[in-house]
Amino acid sequence: MNEQYVLDLQEIDVSQVTVVGGKGAHLGALSRIEGIGVPAGFCVTTDAFRRALAQAPSVNDQLDQLSCLGPDDGAAVRALSAEIRRTIEHIAIPGDLASAITSALARLGDQAAYAVRSSATAEDLPTASFAGQQDTYLNVVGPTAILQHIGRCWASLFTERAVVYRQRNGIDHRAVHMAVVVQQMVFPQAAGILFTADPVTGNRKVATVDASFGLGEALVSGLVNPDVYKVRDDAVVAKTIAAKQRAVHALAAGGTREVAIDAQRQEQPALSDAQVVRLVQLGRRIEAHFGRPQDIEWCLVDDGFQVVQSRPITTLFPLPETDDQENHVYVSVGHQQMMTDPMKPLGLSVWQLTAMVPMHEAGGRLFVDVTRRLGPPASRAALLDLVGRGDPLVRDALETVLDRDDFVPSLPDAEPGRPPAGDASAPVEPDPALVTELIERSQASVAALERGIRTKTGPALFDFLWEAFEEHKRVLGDPLNFQAIMAGMEATWWLNDNLSEWLGEKHAADTLTLSAPGNVTSEMGLALLDVADVIRPHPEVVAFLQAVEDEDFLDDLAKLAGGTEARDAIESYLDRYGMRCVGEIDITRPRWRERPTSLVPLILDNVRNFAPGAAERRFEEGRQTALKKEQDVLSRLRTLPGGDQKADQAKRMIDRVRTFIGYREYPKYDIVSRYFVYKQALLAEAERLVQAGVLPEREDVFYLTFQELHDVARSNELDGELIQQRKEAFRSYHALTPPRVLTSDGEAVTGAYRRDDVPAGALVGLPVSAGTIEGRARVILDVAEADIEAGDILVTTFTDPSWSPLFVGIAGLVTEVGGLMTHGAVIAREYGLPAVVGVDQATRLIRDGQRIRVHGTEGYIELLP
Repeated sequence: MNEQYVLDLQEIDVSQVTVVGGKGAHLGALSRIEGIGVPAGFCVTTDAFRRALAQAPSVNDQLDQLSCLGPDDGAAVRALSAEIRRTIEHIAIPGDLASAITSALARLGDQAAYAVRSSATAEDLPTASFAGQQDTYLNVVGPTAILQHIGRCWASLFTERAVVYRQRNGIDHRAVHMAVVVQQMVFPQAAGILFTADPVTGNRKVATVDASFGLGEALVSGLVNPDVYKVRDDAVVAKTIAAKQRAVHALAAGGTREVAIDAQRQEQPALSDAQVVRLVQLGRRIEAHFGRPQDIEWCLVDDGFQVVQSRPITTLFPLPETDDQENHVYVSVGHQQMMTDPMKPLGLSVWQLTAMVPMHEAGGRLFVDVTRRLGPPASRAALLDLVGRGDPLVRDALETVLDRDDFVPSLPDAEPGRPPAGDASAPVEPDPALVTELIERSQASVAALERGIRTKTGPALFDFLWEAFEEHKRVLGDPLNFQAIMAGMEATWWLNDNLSEWLGEKHAADTLTLSAPGNVTSEMGLALLDVADVIRPHPEVVAFLQAVEDEDFLDDLAKLAGGTEARDAIESYLDRYGMRCVGEIDITRPRWRERPTSLVPLILDNVRNFAPGAAERRFEEGRQTALKKEQDVLSRLRTLPGGDQKADQAKRMIDRVRTFIGYREYPKYDIVSRYFVYKQALLAEAERLVQAGVLPEREDVFYLTFQELHDVARSNELDGELIQQRKEAFRSYHALTPPRVLTSDGEAVTGAYRRDDVPAGALVGLPVSAGTIEGRARVILDVAEADIEAGDILVTTFTDPSWSPLFVGIAGLVTEVGGLMTHGAVIAREYGLPAVVGVDQATRLIRDGQRIRVHGTEGYIELLP
């Protein structure tokens, strides 16, 4: 029985987290690594914790109450967690359990000093570090005191910060148990923390050491600023020696106290460079054992290092897998696609299989390896120009990497006169018939897909889909498709560059592209205004929609006066746009057709905020404004030297931009149309697997890659543990912020605007739609929760086409992610909304309801009092 309550550290390995908690499991594993010193000790197991809690049945009722509270119920959580701690601290430890603990102490020396440290089962895991969530007690002397502090460690499972952390991370309080580590106390000359990867930049090749005198508690508690060392390739490459005025030392009778450090010692380094390098070498050995970067607590004792804790660094963005040791530079796909949320495995793999270039997964996101394009000077210049026009932060980040001479090797340019593979840069004339032809080709291909997939199930379905993915890429890769897209974009750039030079007018193309024809995304927003026109005259329908909760509400609409017309209008809209949704590049996301309630708040906003006929009126106003702008620009150009030629050139570009800029949005519409067809077929296959008892739930297929799902359909066998692991990993990816640029060293490079021409305190971003607007900021993270009134300015992380219906009701736009040709920018210009994108931390720095002024021409936001 005793063995279940107490385990020596030497008996423990990393697989025993449920028995000894995260910290205990890591310490047990550390003690087995050759050459790593770990203070001797034992672990009081989670069996002991459960045995002790059984003495206090009232805890169950308290946990029931706690489960009903949320992380924002601050006062209630504080009071109830304190009550639970008091209950646990007053539990009398059963005799056999106390005997097991004191026997373990006797083997090590029961009058020695010990550190008593909590070790929760949800602590120090690869996907979530609970550092500082539970308690540690240092220099505890005597069996009575140690038993008392074990009880305090148990109780610390319910500190307010630990409770709130679990609530925010979706962890059940009952699913977490507490073990306690009891280790011989060490009395170090110096102590601190070693990160085997740079915790700020993410660079895996740079280790960071924080060091201070005495016990590490001084550093962990923030009592002192530590010395900081950076180590790369077994050499200290940077260091900052702090004035360490205080330290924490152990008292002879137990406990600790703060002491002042002699003035002459304060600015002496806590470690020599040689010691720092030796410490990092030990850290690399620990990192290799656990297979990932570590956050290590260490002590220096008589010129030897003792390790008292090692946990994974969970804040680092993961690296794409490679099969070589070469340097790589990756650019985020999500920042270009306006979807930086993590994607599920099926979504990732389908996007990879249908993408035009190879993509690499990391942290639930996709990246493109641009290393080879950065090598040759001409290719590098073209890439920097292209990404710089779209997102200057990506360009700046890439230039930051390129400034390190040795990271990306230079390569010779391609042979002179030889066009790059797949070149489709031949100019096209502004013929609307070309756009019509491309759209008809797309529609015919999607219709053939729908016909062909209807009868396919099992392995035959997957064989069909492999071929469908090739057709998908063939349509998107049509050189004429690329030419049409680039024609609109290049005409925009030409107009902005030349009209700025000739007329001194910034972003003139923003006005010239208002109400450009054929933009399927802006039409989608206007079409929902037409739906509101059908619903507005019918109060019963409006009242019904205000109370809608069930996804089958359309069936009940016909029972109301005006309900049939309302249902038909919504159904018609879903027939055209029902394949769209938030995060639509992830095939696993619920589409509007699957979840039509997500459209209801947008419809009701339109009913409330607009008069009948708003869609047609708005489009025509934009068209007339663009026409007047064209006439103004051309007349002013003709007054310049060589003006007739300039005006003729500008007229050709205006015609080109108005012909092709709307088509820029259509390929995405083609993609999501196909995705919905794929998804419906795959979910039908998933249902077959559920009925066959292979799959517990239909949507579990979202956690398999396409190839894995194909294998399951063939074999009718599934690894249930894999699904659970993928779900846990996906949850953990939500806490990660994907970088715009990532290197194979692990460095997340963010880029900067490097501007000094904005007012003090203003938030800087990329100007993408001209004009200035002042209004109330509405900080909205979920379009389904939008509550917009006329004149509001939308502030959000990113927008994709599913946000377009919201654009008809706002006066301006601010996003954290975006570029000149990404969704929000294109639609803002279509609707004439001043917009600034790529504003770092906009949703945190701008308060919901705060008045702001958006300078869409200059690219900054003023926060108004």
